[in-house]
Amino acid sequence: MILTAVLVLGLIGIFFAIVLYFVAQKFKVLEDPLIDEIAEVLPGANCGGCGKAGCRAMAEAFVKQGNMDGLKCPAGGEEVARKVAELLGCTPEISDPMVAVVRCNGSCGNATAKNNYDGLADCAFANSVYVGESGCAFGCLGLGNCAKACQFGALSMDPETGLPVVDEEKCTACGACVKACPRGIIELRKKGVKNRRVYVACRNKEKGAVARKWCTAACIGCGKCEKTCPFGAIKVENNLAYIDFNLCRLCRKCVAECPTGAIHAVNFPPLPPKKEAPAADAAPAKEKVEAAAPAPEPEKAPVQNNPTY
Repeated sequence: MILTAVLVLGLIGIFFAIVLYFVAQKFKVLEDPLIDEIAEVLPGANCGGCGKAGCRAMAEAFVKQGNMDGLKCPAGGEEVARKVAELLGCTPEISDPMVAVVRCNGSCGNATAKNNYDGLADCAFANSVYVGESGCAFGCLGLGNCAKACQFGALSMDPETGLPVVDEEKCTACGACVKACPRGIIELRKKGVKNRRVYVACRNKEKGAVARKWCTAACIGCGKCEKTCPFGAIKVENNLAYIDFNLCRLCRKCVAECPTGAIHAVNFPPLPPKKEAPAADAAPAKEKVEAAAPAPEPEKAPVQNNPTY
């Protein structure tokens, strides 16, 4: 009985093994080895900045498409793009380097706290139930979701200002911080020539008086910057100015015109001091005054009375 049971079980096992073998051969999926090669070239951060589920999914998309059109790994940058293009045998798609920019200047000094938040330390949750310590419904909540989302250590919270700070050298423009911010104050912008950028550090769309009530450095939508820009790079909509980094030529004329200091210029040398109008030469003025004054009358010679003899 025991031997019969063992034999039957053995035959059943062999039968199912054969069935599984043929099923596996029928439905097996052949994977291009190029996927593994490209996956090794990619940074492996799985940050999602490319719009895919991870670096492996991005490698599969590259191989499936056969080129780099519309596909970009922001974390890898130009170097990774060239390596991937070499493996695919196509021309790399190189674009201008980007960097995360914090478009809020509502620091502790500019936006005085008018209340105290004592709840879950999560920006998304706080945004759904809370307007903010300063009262500005558009400003940074300061709870650090962006810093937690950054896998490259490029974001940190400044304890003095309560605002996030971006490390340009570490930022890969993956966009994780942009997605993590519920108020959209973080934007990816071009690094610019010599890492120089000009942008409006404000997202408040309320009217000027109300915006200044919450933050002294808020954009008031006065339009001075728009009028002074010679390149048409600035538009004021919904009481808020925005600088198009594709049109901006970094002249900084708008920076000098902004009455609240809402426009920031990064990595620029200091502006030269304004030259005062040359003072009028004192000598010519003196001559004019002297010329205008009447000439003094010549002194008359004293009259001598000669006695008559």
